Amino acid sequence: MSYMGAIDQGTTSSRFIVFDERGTTVALAQKEHAQICPKPGWVEHDPLEILNNIREVIGQALARAHLSAADLAAVGITNQRETTLLWDRTTGKPLSNALVWMDTRTDAIAQRFSQEGGRDRFRAATGLPLATYFSSVKLLWLLENVPGARQKADAGDAMFGTMDTWLIWNLTGGPNGGLHITDVTNASRTQLMNLATCDWDETLLRVFGIPRACLPDIVPSSAVHGDIRVPPLEGAPLAGILGDQQAALFGQTCFAAGEAKNTYGTGSFLLMNTGTEPVSSKAGLLTTIAYQLGDAVPRYALEGSIAITGALVQWLRDNLKLFDVAAQIEPLAGSVEDNGGVYIVPAFSGLYAPYWKDDARGVIVGLTRFATRAHLARAALESAAYQVRDVVEAMEDDSGIPLATLKADGGMVANDLLMQFQADILDVPVVRPKVTETTALGAAYAAGLAVGYWARIEDLRANWGIEKTWQPAMAEDARAAHYASWKKAVQRSFDWVD
Repeated sequence: MSYMGAIDQGTTSSRFIVFDERGTTVALAQKEHAQICPKPGWVEHDPLEILNNIREVIGQALARAHLSAADLAAVGITNQRETTLLWDRTTGKPLSNALVWMDTRTDAIAQRFSQEGGRDRFRAATGLPLATYFSSVKLLWLLENVPGARQKADAGDAMFGTMDTWLIWNLTGGPNGGLHITDVTNASRTQLMNLATCDWDETLLRVFGIPRACLPDIVPSSAVHGDIRVPPLEGAPLAGILGDQQAALFGQTCFAAGEAKNTYGTGSFLLMNTGTEPVSSKAGLLTTIAYQLGDAVPRYALEGSIAITGALVQWLRDNLKLFDVAAQIEPLAGSVEDNGGVYIVPAFSGLYAPYWKDDARGVIVGLTRFATRAHLARAALESAAYQVRDVVEAMEDDSGIPLATLKADGGMVANDLLMQFQADILDVPVVRPKVTETTALGAAYAAGLAVGYWARIEDLRANWGIEKTWQPAMAEDARAAHYASWKKAVQRSFDWVD
């Protein structure tokens, strides 16, 4: 029997998961990496630490299942998107730490480009507003601030990539012929790729001052790209690449226009498949590539990106010491009947969709002497659900399609209290699938289709099943009152940074 392997390189940890043909997890290994925050708003990762962790978890997962590379039909990779790095083509050493997607040091650069043509000046070509979130301004910051980076990039001696590109280059040979590639989903998040052509846009490269010599080739999400050349995966075909949120959409088998999912992770990301034509957003959402299977026409998606959901739980644990482990937040939040009038807007990196306010910062409002740490815990969970509702309303406005059911995945879906509140505040059922590792599963699915492990996408649909459904149970007047207070709290977070 053969299996599928998936590298899942996330914001807080890296994993390797082995799946069987039913999409069931056979083995998993995971390791966290450091979150480096040298200044307020700055978030970095050590690319070498992540590369070493990837090698370690691959070995651990294979060992736990008593498997080798020969037992894998192919390997897919999925990754945190927009996180940006440059490395030396000859030595393979990073020129600096990677700038993480939530890093806000590029706010001045984003504002500089917004002065001519406004925040949406590149939306028609890229589907994205000017914001600190995307790779274009992060790459420009590196070129302007890392000693020697500009000269190396101009000469073709520095290589740009998001985390998929960095890992693939190293796993397929590094300085000795490693593949310098990224797929269309990751490229669509750089703000340098034209959505219509799925190629680097010469006008954008000229405006941003990005040398094409440092950019990777853009390839389909599902195709055999080459063999991995380092142990313990040596000889296994690399056949799938997807940004993490597109991978979750794929893993949730949202293959038809109008099908949507929400992933609750460090941030939360709601994606809706819009078919073979890009849908321009007028409500603050992103237009992005959903996936591309081989030479087929790409599929597009609307996306609502939320910067902070699960990361707020980490902040309460690590910074405020409200509890020792993340799982303790649910019983703590459940020890009170409601939020006690407390609302938390976690605009640690500004606000993403649908507001796009780089100058917003986190606020806690509604505090009284009655409030306890349990109310803070409950407000933190509820903030995730409120932010998802903000995005759902924007997506319904853009698409004209009312959400009938929310497919949920990611680490926070284990929290029953949050899932029930999400159903209540949306007034639609929330569904948790049997296999919740949908991000890694999507990468495995893309790779498996490319090598014929699965013959067609209908085979993948057959694997999907419901584990639990939460039905809305909140009265409409209560729902409206809670959401009105949330919207008031959001307003309080605006215009904090001068």
